[in-house]
Amino acid sequence: MNLQDVVKRVVITQDAVSLIEKENKLVLIVDLKADKNTIKRAVEHLYEVEVERVNTLITSRGEKKAFVRLKPEYKASELAVKLGIF
Repeated sequence: MNLQDVVKRVVITQDAVSLIEKENKLVLIVDLKADKNTIKRAVEHLYEVEVERVNTLITSRGEKKAFVRLKPEYKASELAVKLGIF
């Protein structure tokens, strides 16, 4: 699987912004076939950060949502500014 195809979009909701600020997590919609290791590699490659942990779930719409916690030396809020969320 190509790493550019793994991440489809960033979720921008009130809850997602709260996770960015409080827990240093990004919320992403990813490819259904992507596993946690692939998601981790894709985020590290695309955004030049280090990932501590990835949790995933399948939404009621049938999309895969990934909660990506960054390592403490990287700030999700700084990445969110680069991505245009804030």
